[in-house]
Amino acid sequence: MPLATRREDEDESDGDVVPFQGLLRYERQVPVRQVSYYICGELKEPQYYTELFYTLRTASETDLIYLHLNSPGGDFNTGLQIINNIAASSARVVTILEARAYSMAALIFLSGDELFVHDNCQLMFHTYSGIFAGKGNEQQAEIAAVGRWFEKVMRRICTPFLTDDEVNLILKGADYWVDSDDISRRLSRKPAAAKTRKPAAKKTKVTVNTKG
Repeated sequence: MPLATRREDEDESDGDVVPFQGLLRYERQVPVRQVSYYICGELKEPQYYTELFYTLRTASETDLIYLHLNSPGGDFNTGLQIINNIAASSARVVTILEARAYSMAALIFLSGDELFVHDNCQLMFHTYSGIFAGKGNEQQAEIAAVGRWFEKVMRRICTPFLTDDEVNLILKGADYWVDSDDISRRLSRKPAAAKTRKPAAKKTKVTVNTKG
């Protein structure tokens, strides 16, 4: 007997049948916290950025963290720690290019969950520089290790925004400049799936300023 058919011997008058009124909506409000940091000027040593690191690490999934960038770059270790904390953060991190982002600052820009570029801005990529000390063989070993390390960082963060040939030129010592128009074009073709370091639900979003 079909489930929807009443039994013949069932008393039709037993109880009151409440007609179906449709689905009910249950709603809860979750507070959204928005935090902004302005990374302006040269990147200093990591100890100056511990508040930013802590904010990224302790943020919740409903938080929005904005990183406004206008920097010539600077300390490689600081930049890497910022990038790694962006990757580990539960928050949605929006990187905003407001003027220039050179060297390590350019890599920070590319590491955001959402990228926003204003008109009249510029990125610049180049290889690392540093001072090495110790015996000759120790310096050679350190240079080789740092070179391999830097190449991995460049390819993981900058591809596919930069092509393999462009990354190769940078690793050989070339400076590579990209203006707002070129940045927008490259970001528009960048697949969201290229960023797999965060949960699948968090997709990379590109926003381009269209104001004149």
